[in-house]
Amino acid sequence: MTEQEVRDQVEKNYRAFQALLPTIIPLYQDKYALMKDGVAVGFYSTLEDVYMTANQFYRDQPFSVQKVTMTPVDLGFFSHAVSSR
Repeated sequence: MTEQEVRDQVEKNYRAFQALLPTIIPLYQDKYALMKDGVAVGFYSTLEDVYMTANQFYRDQPFSVQKVTMTPVDLGFFSHAVSSR
């Protein structure tokens, strides 16, 4: 996957997350959303749980993780598309 394709995945996931946020806040406040191809594929209590799941199902594919909160949170490495190699 090229750098541009990874950037496109990051943007697609972030836009989809922002659109979902108002409806998922009541259900998943303070959880972590695993985003893949513009879809929230799961919600997890810890970064470790979401990363382990993503690494199992999306090996060598980019994914994103976002914290479900109304206050922006920089998750550093996990805020961006990750290729789980």
